[in-house]
Amino acid sequence: MERRPIIEVRDLVAGYGGPVVLKGISFDVYPGEIMVVIGGSGCGKSTLLRHMVGMQRPISGSISCWGEDITRMDEDELDHLLHRVGLSFQEGALFNSMTVGENVALPMEEYGDVVKELIPVLVKMKLSLVGLGDCGYMMPEELSGGMKKRVGFARAIAVDPKIVYFDEPSAGLDPIMAAGLDNIILEIRKLMDLTMVVVTHELESIRAVADRVLMLDQGEIIFSGTIDEAERTDQPRVRQFFERRPDKTIGELKKSKR
Repeated sequence: MERRPIIEVRDLVAGYGGPVVLKGISFDVYPGEIMVVIGGSGCGKSTLLRHMVGMQRPISGSISCWGEDITRMDEDELDHLLHRVGLSFQEGALFNSMTVGENVALPMEEYGDVVKELIPVLVKMKLSLVGLGDCGYMMPEELSGGMKKRVGFARAIAVDPKIVYFDEPSAGLDPIMAAGLDNIILEIRKLMDLTMVVVTHELESIRAVADRVLMLDQGEIIFSGTIDEAERTDQPRVRQFFERRPDKTIGELKKSKR
């Protein structure tokens, strides 16, 4: 039986009132996979993520989840559909006036069909999944950067979504902490049967978690395939990214013109 995508992006054109940032891109994400979106600074990764979670409307094109085009929905329809979607922000985006447990409980209280008395138990369960089961009483200011990201993960899966989006999950962390977060992503995906879209530029994390890689460059898709295919491709920009080769310096450019 042919697999059907859970997310379908078609001819997506997006921008912010000035130059177009995304230039008619199309791709699919399939149930249970981790799609990692990569590319250099300013290539359109963050713009794509904001559109995929309904935070912005495109200039044209469509984004469908479970066959429903979110770009054509009104606020109530979009809000209802996005109850099945989790989002983990780059810095955790925790509310500093609330405890860790209260931060994780918030989506359950607002969106989840959960008996109020069960929320503390469920909060502890979600925190335990990210290795912070006994930290519900702590305040965000008491947490390290890695711990904040883990709490952000726990909040993203609070209402048992089927799709989770991650924005730079390991940015700014040391290699050991980043590897731990990669393992959590893989474990949570398997345990909860999740589909994930991860925006990152961290090479080790890409190699650790990606089922498929989507690379953007100047608002266009220049590569889509497995991590093995990405490592072997002859596409120059993809090879440059994975080999960590910088662009030519000013001196080199001057020499090449002589």
